[in-house]
Amino acid sequence: MRPGRRSGGGQVASRTLAGMSAITEASGRSLGRRMLNKVPEVTLYFWVIKIMCTTVGETAADYVYDTLGFGLTKTTWVAGALLVVLLAVQFRLRRYVPVAYWLVVVVISVFGTLITDNMTDRYNVPLTTSTPIFAAILAIVFAVWWGFERTLSIHTIVTTRRETFYWLAILFTFALGTAAGDLVAEKASLGYAVSIAIFGAAIALVAFAHYALKVNAVLTFWLAYILTRPLGASIGDFMSQSSHKYGGLGLGTTGTSYIFLGCIFALVAYLTITRRDQTPQDVVTADIAAHPLHEGHPHTPHHHEPPARPAVQEEG
Repeated sequence: MRPGRRSGGGQVASRTLAGMSAITEASGRSLGRRMLNKVPEVTLYFWVIKIMCTTVGETAADYVYDTLGFGLTKTTWVAGALLVVLLAVQFRLRRYVPVAYWLVVVVISVFGTLITDNMTDRYNVPLTTSTPIFAAILAIVFAVWWGFERTLSIHTIVTTRRETFYWLAILFTFALGTAAGDLVAEKASLGYAVSIAIFGAAIALVAFAHYALKVNAVLTFWLAYILTRPLGASIGDFMSQSSHKYGGLGLGTTGTSYIFLGCIFALVAYLTITRRDQTPQDVVTADIAAHPLHEGHPHTPHHHEPPARPAVQEEG
């Protein structure tokens, strides 16, 4: 090795140690355990799996309470209990584990769908009412999250409190997306194919705003995340249903659910082996530096003690 030239391994190790030091220092001032980032990096794999999870959420819910005959109430309780168990496992982990994370996303997509279905079918709340309700609840979650953490970035889900806000936001994006998707596809009588085109175009506009117009990355991420829910739901309905009014391929909820679950399993296995969706440590460190972790109260200015004055020696 030439004198004065550092090895690539040494540079990586130095950056990693520096990043861990920054997280350790910041987390010491925050509520919750110190962890590595608990969610995946936003890549093409992320969006593909996310859309397939939303599709499964739509078709699997229909499969369980319609095809298997569980009924809406029993299906909701079963999905809720399973979600609690999977979230307990996810919260105990100290880093992102693809299998655990995406299992939660699949089940929370089912549960979010069932929330909307209960309001619509059981309590007769019209979609024109439930959609703005879920939008308002999601806005409140984001506002409280911002009030405590001063950021909605997913690059620094490194404390229990931030992870709690994250999963609350995910739950209500699924509920909102289900209501909005059904409102466009069925109540507006546009059909499933037209709904896919509408929500696909909306996501394309968000991507254009991010990459071409340089609109804030956190804002565009959450907008795209919300829109992928009705897109996935419309895809699921288009593949599983067959209707003269709304269209569809008529593959059934069973076949559609198994197709997408198989694809999700294959991609998650690939990511587990390759770790292609791990958030780079320098990204986490930079994000924490830009948005320091705060203590257990909503954001207030930190109190800084004035520097101590040097002692003045008395003249003898």
